[in-house]
Amino acid sequence: MTEYQPHRLSVAPMMDWTDRHCRAFHRRFTRRALLYTEMVTTGAVLRGPRERLLRFAREEHPVALQLGGSVPAELAEAARIGRDLGFDEINLNVGCPSDRVQSGCFGAALMREPALVADCAAAMVAAAGPVPVSVKCRIGVDDQDPEVVLPEFLRRVAAAGVGRFAIHARKAWLQGLSPKENREIPPLDHDLARRMKVAFPGLEIAINGGITDLDMAEAFLARGLDGVMIGRAAYHNPALLGAVDRRVFGGATPDVAAEDAVRAMLPYIEAELRDGAELPRITRHMLGAFQGRPGARAWRRMLSERAHRAGAGPELVERALAEVTGAGDQVNVGNATPDLQPR
Repeated sequence: MTEYQPHRLSVAPMMDWTDRHCRAFHRRFTRRALLYTEMVTTGAVLRGPRERLLRFAREEHPVALQLGGSVPAELAEAARIGRDLGFDEINLNVGCPSDRVQSGCFGAALMREPALVADCAAAMVAAAGPVPVSVKCRIGVDDQDPEVVLPEFLRRVAAAGVGRFAIHARKAWLQGLSPKENREIPPLDHDLARRMKVAFPGLEIAINGGITDLDMAEAFLARGLDGVMIGRAAYHNPALLGAVDRRVFGGATPDVAAEDAVRAMLPYIEAELRDGAELPRITRHMLGAFQGRPGARAWRRMLSERAHRAGAGPELVERALAEVTGAGDQVNVGNATPDLQPR
């Protein structure tokens, strides 16, 4: 396990998206951002295909395991397993509003049960030992008043030993809105998250929700927040992660271009295919690599239509990459021609 350090930028845990192949691709852009697993329920960790669900590569560090559950003893055992597997952080989900999560009495529904969350957190902290335990939460649910609920929630859970929180700055409406609508319709209250940092200066507080680029991330950090968590923007446009190490962490290494990240994935793809992985399960996370650039549509189309074919492998990714680099060369030549004329 790598030595953990408080990270100023992380990629949010996202169900069906941030699996190990997604994390492998994101890690090609940034060495320092904290990556998260998808949420894994305690039942899956304790009684399911644990090796498949919790598998990760050493190169993914720093990487956090997000757990879903509400039974302290089960969360403690799952946290212990995560610790022993080498995760850099164990995170408790108190933010997911899906029907499946509600039926299991965890996720965002736990915003109504701060005492239970505190019990869960205390059990996880005791089990995780030196590995930090964090909580990802909403500002409230349904008709709760976030100005009242969120400070009390943070106070009680922090007293249980949690020092790090990622606050999704929206309410969750557990009745009447779908999970997708819960990511878009409830209004954002970024300033409330910032005020929580002022009210609890000893806690590390990261903000999540509606953050679309590094300009926004840097602005929140400049306002005193300890971290920024980017979700769908990083997934749909992963190239934004290529400047994270320089802009957010102050690294001296050059920014990583999408072309270089894709090329760096080729040995990984080859190794994974030898190990029985299916190419589409890897390349589906790479479709947004060239978002907004010439050739991006051809890149997406080639991978979407051909990755499932028998025998498809790294060479398909290379051919798709050629569609992008070729389109870029054509644009650059066309734009440069006037400047090459004698004056």
